[in-house]
Amino acid sequence: MFLIINMKNALIIFVRNPVSGKVKTRLAASVGNEKALLVYNYLLNHTKSITEKLPATVFVYYADYLNENDLWNGCEKRLQSGTDLGERMKIAFEQLFNDGFTNVCIIGSDCYELTTEIINEAFKKLQNHKTVIGPAKDGGYYLLGMKYPLLDLFRNIEWSTNTVFIETLNKIKFQQLTMHLLPELNDIDEKADLFNSGLAGLLK
Repeated sequence: MFLIINMKNALIIFVRNPVSGKVKTRLAASVGNEKALLVYNYLLNHTKSITEKLPATVFVYYADYLNENDLWNGCEKRLQSGTDLGERMKIAFEQLFNDGFTNVCIIGSDCYELTTEIINEAFKKLQNHKTVIGPAKDGGYYLLGMKYPLLDLFRNIEWSTNTVFIETLNKIKFQQLTMHLLPELNDIDEKADLFNSGLAGLLK
């Protein structure tokens, strides 16, 4: 049975280059840089595994530079640009809508609880909703999707705080956009998150 790729669907994955001291800095403060890097590489591999068979074209956006030979070979590779997270996401969405995609979702590489089924649900719901969002337990979101460039969703947000999700949700409601809410999941940012997600064994 052949997998039919829907060229109207695009998935953006924001990743950091896996360099010791540059990833999972909050986690590194309690477990050290090398174990934090080990955890991040584990999360990268998890993210790769759940995005390999999606009905979408996958675009990997690197934080600092393009890794020419890594686990993301076979995906479209691009570089993030912009002064803060909101602007970087806004630019990535703009690029893919300009490329002709009509359903675009973005995820990071920090959510071990994220599954292929949840991402598929996001794209499916975009058939009848203008937006889809997956709240994270820390107050952010692990997935955001839209049918056209809703650029206001990236403006005037206090990024990296526990109000990101609610601020974004308020913008969606203010614009009276149809929305589908995905399950709340846990990101891996602190040591406690590893225990909550059953990944404490990575610290041994």
